[in-house]
Amino acid sequence: MDTHALLRFVALYALMYGAYGVSSPFMPAFFERRGLTAEQLGVLFGTGTAIRLLSGPLCGRLADVTGALRGLLALCAALAAVVAVSLLSVAGFSALLVVSLFHAAALAPMTTLADALAVSASAPRPQGSRFEYGWVRGTGSAVFVLGTLVSGQVVGAWGLGSILALQAALLALAACAALLVPAPTPRTVDETVAPPPSEGGVIVLLRIAEFRRVMLISMLVLGSHAMHDTFAVIRWSNAGVGPGVVSVLWSESVAAEVVVFFLVGPWLVKRLGVSRVMALAATAGLLRWVVVASTSAVTALALVQPLHGLTFAALHLACMRVIAAVVPSGLAATAQAIYALGAGAATALLMLASGHLYARLGGQAFVVMALLCAAAALVALGSRFAEPSRAAP
Repeated sequence: MDTHALLRFVALYALMYGAYGVSSPFMPAFFERRGLTAEQLGVLFGTGTAIRLLSGPLCGRLADVTGALRGLLALCAALAAVVAVSLLSVAGFSALLVVSLFHAAALAPMTTLADALAVSASAPRPQGSRFEYGWVRGTGSAVFVLGTLVSGQVVGAWGLGSILALQAALLALAACAALLVPAPTPRTVDETVAPPPSEGGVIVLLRIAEFRRVMLISMLVLGSHAMHDTFAVIRWSNAGVGPGVVSVLWSESVAAEVVVFFLVGPWLVKRLGVSRVMALAATAGLLRWVVVASTSAVTALALVQPLHGLTFAALHLACMRVIAAVVPSGLAATAQAIYALGAGAATALLMLASGHLYARLGGQAFVVMALLCAAAALVALGSRFAEPSRAAP
């Protein structure tokens, strides 16, 4: 195992996700304190989401064309750090909107570029696996939670502006860490699985049948979380579940995600194979949403919340393994960006639909999300995916 590379990626992901964690809970409050109305907040965060969907694929493609994945990741982190500090000195809706869009555009490509580098570095080789990608990604999730906890203490002591100063410091360190991780290792893939890369990178990716199926499965399963992210807490609160219990339920799912990334997920992928792990993740989603649709009893919710470890973390590990196997190394960053774009777009569309569904069906709207997972399970069971060990030279 390449411990040296592992530690460098652990440092990079800890700094990146720590930066996300310290800012995420309090960014809306920061902008509200700067005088933005509810309508302006909606415009600011809505346009920020849109710019993220554009920036990620564009930077991913640029990274593949130039071959400068580490350099572009470091540049994005450094720019995001500078822009974060800039938010402290601007006022007025128009100025805050423009600067926040630059902030979103710089942050968006970071995770996909980092994943492209980490998946390449951790891919199995004939002499054995370098390290488990799940350990790196699990570190990110764990430090994100730590960051959210720290941010509350920081805000209490120094005010809302302090979270941007802390985020900027972490991003600046992440920019340095990005330059220290290993460069992507050139490799070949089975030409019967994937055509060689060309100038039409996205078109080449979409011609790869296995990549298309990974996209479809991830869009269905990850998109099904839209109802939960939007209306779960509302449903639980209306049923009399207190905020303390709600926070515990939410923390359960994140804790399960970390456990699966570190321990359960890599074992499942090796033991069952990627197709069955994807089907298992989709089935876990089916079970989770059926239970959430049926009851708001705390005991039942506490039993199904840890299924998030399968519906997100295990699915993500399986998808990363397929992408490592079927995508040429010259399209690694583009593939990660398109994968993230598909899941993000599906989630955004289903969030829009979830409002109409919940207004008409109430808690039973979660059954629709369960049906999406059922469809994903069928696609996964009918697929045969390549494994990185077969694709590696």
